[in-house]
Amino acid sequence: MIGFLLAVVFGALAIAGLTVGAVVLYRPGKGGVSAEKKRNGILALAAGGVFALLFVFVPFSIHTVEAGEVAVVKHLGEARGVRTAGTYFDFWMTETYTYYDAKVQDLSIVTQAYSKDAQTMDVGMTVQYQIDTTKVLDIANTYGSLDILNSRIESVAIDTMKNVMAGSTADEIIQSRAELSMNITSSTMEKIDESYYVNVRTVVLTDIGFTDAYEAAVEAQMIAEREKEAAITKAEQQLEVAKRAAEARLEEAQGEANAQKALAEAEAYAASVKIVELARTLGYTVTEVTGAEGDTSFEIDWGDGAGGEKVILDYLQYLEYLAKWNGELPDVVGDGTGIMITIPLPEDAEDGQN
Repeated sequence: MIGFLLAVVFGALAIAGLTVGAVVLYRPGKGGVSAEKKRNGILALAAGGVFALLFVFVPFSIHTVEAGEVAVVKHLGEARGVRTAGTYFDFWMTETYTYYDAKVQDLSIVTQAYSKDAQTMDVGMTVQYQIDTTKVLDIANTYGSLDILNSRIESVAIDTMKNVMAGSTADEIIQSRAELSMNITSSTMEKIDESYYVNVRTVVLTDIGFTDAYEAAVEAQMIAEREKEAAITKAEQQLEVAKRAAEARLEEAQGEANAQKALAEAEAYAASVKIVELARTLGYTVTEVTGAEGDTSFEIDWGDGAGGEKVILDYLQYLEYLAKWNGELPDVVGDGTGIMITIPLPEDAEDGQN
């Protein structure tokens, strides 16, 4: 801005001086050019020439370095100095400025790579770095411009990324993208050493895209896996239902068995009570015996033989018959030689008894 303003001022003064001098010297009046006018015309031309020289040399020699920039000053092509933010005067015919962006650079890269199992993928990545302002002269002497430095850093980042990707299969790349990004960052930082005169901040994988065929295959595999998991889950649920039904049936069967056992025990107890009461009624000696666990039993003294026991058992069977008799009278059949009486049995008696 300063150079521009000086150029405008010097240019205007130069034009004005040259114009006034020319008018005075080369367009004399009727009486010619007096000595005083001639002197004023020469001074005007001289002033215009001086301002013209100032216009040529001064504005173009004023250089401004903005904040976030750094400039390398070259004297007749040789890099000699560094200028940071500010305004400087360096003669433009011998001193030239090359500007470098000192802010953090975002280098976006899109390229192709191959996995370990030869799957093609489009990879997008971003390299963030910042030049070392204390090494700007080295950058200028080694790489020249920032574009050339960017190209070199891009080549290193791509080669590093491809080497890392080639060590993993496509499935591994999909499953461990974060870990791969960390490996690429560390490897790239290691490759871009002090010979590049930059500080790498980070390297980030922004996109990994496989071919349509591979993505379709992966999607089909995922669908198959989900269907398999659903089938397994359904089978497990059916197995659980069957297991619970079997347990319920087992509990029901056990309940029925316990009930039958309890009924049999009750019937046996009732029969034993009947035997004891009949034995007492018939005059047999009944002794109550208490066991070690507190249970009670009875002992009957049948005398010398077991006739009494048989009588009581027959009597009990008779009582059971009466309880189950349906009321039908016996059938009497005679053939002249004798009489046969058929006594009807209860419905649950064994076949062939009469």
